[in-house]
Amino acid sequence: MLKIDHLTKRYDGTLALDDLDFEVKPGVVTGFLGPNGSGKSTTMRLILGLDRPTKGSATINGKTYHELKAPLREVGALLDAKAIHPGRTARNHLLALAASNQIKKSRVDEVLEFAGIESVANKKVGGFSLGMSQRLGIAGALLGDPEVLLFDEPVNGLDPEGIRWIREFFRSLANEGRTVFVSSHLMSEMAVSADQIIVIGRGKFITQGSVDDLTATAHGTVFVRASDIHKLRSLLTASGAEVHEINDQGLTVGGLTSDQVGGLAFKEGITILELTPQRASLEEVFMDLTADSVEYGGGTIGVAHD
Repeated sequence: MLKIDHLTKRYDGTLALDDLDFEVKPGVVTGFLGPNGSGKSTTMRLILGLDRPTKGSATINGKTYHELKAPLREVGALLDAKAIHPGRTARNHLLALAASNQIKKSRVDEVLEFAGIESVANKKVGGFSLGMSQRLGIAGALLGDPEVLLFDEPVNGLDPEGIRWIREFFRSLANEGRTVFVSSHLMSEMAVSADQIIVIGRGKFITQGSVDDLTATAHGTVFVRASDIHKLRSLLTASGAEVHEINDQGLTVGGLTSDQVGGLAFKEGITILELTPQRASLEEVFMDLTADSVEYGGGTIGVAHD
């Protein structure tokens, strides 16, 4: 289990993490979400002892990383797939890691095969694509057969088959009772891969829960088809709803429930042909939750005039 206990980190005058507090439990895939600059990478660096907290602690099964006698046997991590000496072969890179933690050499071949890169094991990693480097990073994370695994943007550079493979890989790890902590900016992938979601912004904890929990409390939309779609649109707009026309017969309505849309149509004698509530997506929920935590936001571009 990972425990982040009132973790605070300052870099000179910048507050990167602000009293961050949460737990990542075994047996589930936990997604770690936040806008750019929210502190996700800093949190992972502190967990792995690559930086020291200003206050608080980050522990792995009750110990800090520096207290682990054979860290690769207890926690595996992939933070930067390209942070490997380009002149080493994939096999030699893993052999060096294995030797540092008294891991048997035969384990190197096992993880190379599992990651699907045994055919390039004797090639220098400097020539690897990002996808191949990601697979090598995953092999390194698995080398000590650890109970806790951390992955930062693990699907970068992977093709659709590779993304499906890693999704199934995460699920198998969780099913074995391991702790799986995955940082990603891909909302659609986290929506199908993660059992639990932790959201942070500007270094602060925002919320935690399952995808269903997070989307159930968000305001979704309603799709409606009707006999007189133009009259219904005018009626809904006048009632303060946000209305978007899908086609000549269908509308997407925000700001009103399906009961409210149906009730308004009934009063005006408009026949409803279809009325379907649509739950908000994880991406929509994320955007709402982090609206005040985005470090760099886009504005509008005006039209230049001569």
